Amino acid sequence: MDIKAKIEEIVGKIKTDKTLAAKFKEDPIKAVESVIGVDLPDDKLKQVVDGIKAKMAADDAGGLLGKVKKLF
Repeated sequence: MDIKAKIEEIVGKIKTDKTLAAKFKEDPIKAVESVIGVDLPDDKLKQVVDGIKAKMAADDAGGLLGKVKKLF
């Protein structure tokens, strides 16, 4: 399994599915398990969850930076 590709896939799903986004906010490990369809140990899923959170934060920061650049 390509973890980076899986993180990209899950981030895309979270951004387009409000129900999944709410579930991810409430219990990220269970939300990821439901998307990948595999029951992995929580410590392994935590690494994926951390990657998803980092990717989403980077995407949000990039979007905000783009909006600020348009002001000038």
